[in-house]
Amino acid sequence: MDLGNKIKKMRLEQNRNLTEIADICGFSKSLLSKIENGKTIPPIATLMKIADALGTKVSILLDDQQVSGTVYTPKEITQSRLVKTDKGYSFHAFAVERGDKWMQPFLFVCRKGEDDKRKVFSHKGEEFIFILEGEMRYKVGNVEYTLRPGDSLYFDSLDKHTIFPVSEEVKYLAVFTQSKQADEPDSE
Repeated sequence: MDLGNKIKKMRLEQNRNLTEIADICGFSKSLLSKIENGKTIPPIATLMKIADALGTKVSILLDDQQVSGTVYTPKEITQSRLVKTDKGYSFHAFAVERGDKWMQPFLFVCRKGEDDKRKVFSHKGEEFIFILEGEMRYKVGNVEYTLRPGDSLYFDSLDKHTIFPVSEEVKYLAVFTQSKQADEPDSE
């Protein structure tokens, strides 16, 4: 099942309409409709908001087959499953078939000049990034960092953040967490 259909199916199973989910996520009904109809591939921050609104995890949205335990992903699978977004980057979500995880690791590939209108991202949880190849500027809040291979950042994902590739291509590992597990009750 493709991503848009899966989101739509989950929304309908919960007897919820486009407006309700879009309002919770903080974006337009039109954008959610485009995602559900496969007309746009959303950025990860948007997927995280949709997952939260539906009471699930990004990994559940990205894969129908759930397993537990160790998940091995050969390099060839990672490279063949890169998803190109309309936001100027491609990504691969690791271990999507393991739905019970606390973190979601991704490989991102950004190319300079593919999206001159860089989007500012903000979503619940925390984020860790580690630069594998290339050079980029990464702005978190009001501070901009120049990152090269081996450099990393760890930050609160609610802080607005934006990437600016300096080299022609940048590859980096990013690990996201959601502030609470979708099935975990609120605690004080």
